[in-house]
Amino acid sequence: MQTLIGRIMLIIMMFCISLIVGINGGLAEEPRDMQGWGIDDPYNQLYDVREFEKIRGWVVRVKEVIPMPGMSPATALDVREGAYIHEIHLCPTWYRKPSEIRLKKNERIKLKGVWAEIDGKDIFMASKVKKDPDTEIIKVRLTKDGTPFWTMTQQQLAKEMRKD
Repeated sequence: MQTLIGRIMLIIMMFCISLIVGINGGLAEEPRDMQGWGIDDPYNQLYDVREFEKIRGWVVRVKEVIPMPGMSPATALDVREGAYIHEIHLCPTWYRKPSEIRLKKNERIKLKGVWAEIDGKDIFMASKVKKDPDTEIIKVRLTKDGTPFWTMTQQQLAKEMRKD
């Protein structure tokens, strides 16, 4: 009789341990490839909020790029402004894939962000993209200090999204 009770207790204990492990694993966030996208990484150090600008242009295409050697991919835009086509960096692809950016070729957009030079090429690091007339498409950084949304906690991100 004691061995039967011992077995039942062992089964119950194993079930409880499995349940706890399963719940904790289910609540864990999906792993992200932060390779080069951390708040203190060289790429994000290029975002100088003192150089903040607004530009308007026409969407040429949405694409995936490698911003700097060794980084994980970025979602980017090619945008025509007059005779120039600019490369606009939005965010890591794991944060927003190119297919999730609701923009079509030849749509007029407004961008907020900063210019930076990477490997001798001028790129625009966007904080926000709006489609005329003032339809927000994507917001990826705080305007006040350039903090990338992908480096924020879920609570910080939820707070920022409620502001809009």
